[in-house]
Amino acid sequence: MWQESFLLEGKGIMTQEPERRHSDEGAEAKASIKSYRQHFTTYTKIPPVGRPREEILAELEQMQALEAARWRAGYASGAVYSGAEDHVEFLNKVYAVHSQSNPLHADLWPSAIKFESEIVSMTAAMLGADKSGAEPGTPGEICGTVSSGGTESILLAMKAYRDFAREKKGVTKPEMIAPTTAHAAFDKAAQYFNIDIVRIPVDEAFRADVGATEKAITDNTVVLVGSAPQFPHGVVDPIEELSELARSRGIGFHTDGCLGGFLLPWAERLGYDVPPFDFRLPGVTSISADTHKFGYAAKGTSVVLYRGHELRHYQYFMTTEWPGGLYCSPSFAGSRPGALSAVCWAAMVSIGEEGYLENARRILETTAKMRKGVAEIPELELFGESLFITAFGSRELDIYKVMDAMSERGWSLNGLH
Repeated sequence: MWQESFLLEGKGIMTQEPERRHSDEGAEAKASIKSYRQHFTTYTKIPPVGRPREEILAELEQMQALEAARWRAGYASGAVYSGAEDHVEFLNKVYAVHSQSNPLHADLWPSAIKFESEIVSMTAAMLGADKSGAEPGTPGEICGTVSSGGTESILLAMKAYRDFAREKKGVTKPEMIAPTTAHAAFDKAAQYFNIDIVRIPVDEAFRADVGATEKAITDNTVVLVGSAPQFPHGVVDPIEELSELARSRGIGFHTDGCLGGFLLPWAERLGYDVPPFDFRLPGVTSISADTHKFGYAAKGTSVVLYRGHELRHYQYFMTTEWPGGLYCSPSFAGSRPGALSAVCWAAMVSIGEEGYLENARRILETTAKMRKGVAEIPELELFGESLFITAFGSRELDIYKVMDAMSERGWSLNGLH
């Protein structure tokens, strides 16, 4: 069981009826898709006449109030990374100011370019760019792109490695090597981009097996992967050893810092023992880090960073043959919500180093208390050493029944496999 969690996504059911209102006068509205279909109008096609805006806003606010009650109480782990009302209100105001912005049209919204370039620069500086050995403004500098989330950051990086290896090395059957604990987004990248993924085992401490990784390398290997930390147990892989192995074999190495990228640097500055995982290591050639987690931006932004312009180039898309004109985009989407980039930038510059350090201190101290509490329960055991994740199980109890009991008490946790 994990201290982090994921929200259960309700599945909509399409019907041929234009609209209907389920009525259940005896039931009180609650945060569930079934309850929403009972208490609110369901639309299966655009209504003939639009509803009053005030009525729509009232309905949205009612749903928001039902859903916020659970996570604001502190029982939902991971889904919301900052519930401070003044912070959320500030981000909402920023979004409203830039709600029409679209980075695809930089001539109309140059502010979007300012925001995104500075987000990348600030993230790179936090992740060791100044100690990478590359001078800013040179082709080898640490550079990157703002994406829609950790999954897109990972997919973009894997596409870049595939295309780089195909053009530079003639690799036509690419392979990536990742530990079994690496995020499922790497499996998604493998499926989307026809890359064979080779999963290597982890040791008793849930860290990637370096020896097994070395044995798995072939002439078709285009990238090695390590996590800082991995999601299931919060353990940081041996990034220094893995990345150096990659460098010695002329292979790229990706650090997945989606979860820890905006927390581990501050933990290190607070004096915690954080193994190196960023661009201070010469073998690390790319990093993904989510601004919408411990960067405290609104959901929908992440950063993918590269060691040098050349590798980043293979992430881009461009076509010159379309009758509509030259078309290019740095990420998968064409049009994008520039307001999310504005919100991300505003979150980072409003919190500042002092704020990130204080937030990290509180998180790490709270996690230590939680882990101590779990460790003191004889029937439970902790999985892995982690600064901010509490993964636990039991050899005596059915841990899934424990999770069910906690869910009945309002907790939202994630069951491990």
